[in-house]
Amino acid sequence: MAERFPIHVEGSGNASGYAHERVLVSLERAQGFGQLKNMPCKLPVGCRRGGCGICRIRVIDGEYRADKMSRAHISAEDEKEGLVLSCCIYPLSELSLRLEPAVAVKDKGRTARQEA
Repeated sequence: MAERFPIHVEGSGNASGYAHERVLVSLERAQGFGQLKNMPCKLPVGCRRGGCGICRIRVIDGEYRADKMSRAHISAEDEKEGLVLSCCIYPLSELSLRLEPAVAVKDKGRTARQEA
């Protein structure tokens, strides 16, 4: 049987996740079952592959395994400080998390005139 770990979301509630399951999936399941009652809105979800940056979280405590994440959204320094994408991490222990706002990335193909 797969090992299951508690996941605490600061100010929102609790979930649980498996070592083979992305934290984002664990949080979606918990929200669907009403376990994240204090979450002000629907869990932010985008591409589900580490490229859009919408599901940013901060790991306050705990161990996890991480897949590759877009450096446009999570720098190497961010990652060292626990700022990650929930679609790219898997719990290896009990986790404490804080949801973080997504950061907009400018389209490199746009000019200043198009942005005005």
